[in-house]
Amino acid sequence: MVESKRKKGESFEVFLRKFNKRLLQSGKLYEARQRQYTSQKLNKSAQKKRALVGKKIRLEKEYLKKIGKLVEENRRKW
Repeated sequence: MVESKRKKGESFEVFLRKFNKRLLQSGKLYEARQRQYTSQKLNKSAQKKRALVGKKIRLEKEYLKKIGKLVEENRRKW
């Protein structure tokens, strides 16, 4: 992180301008904006857990449909 201290007698506007300039020059702001919308990939164990949970839910829904407890919803196709 960029560190800067306000000098004695320095106005806040000047300090803020210097801080923003240092922040831009360091590239930290650019990196943060790049990472903002990208998500990290899940590791293999997390992927397997997620797949097993999805499979369990699908099997439960199929079973409920077969015994008539779950009414199928009509999905619109545009």
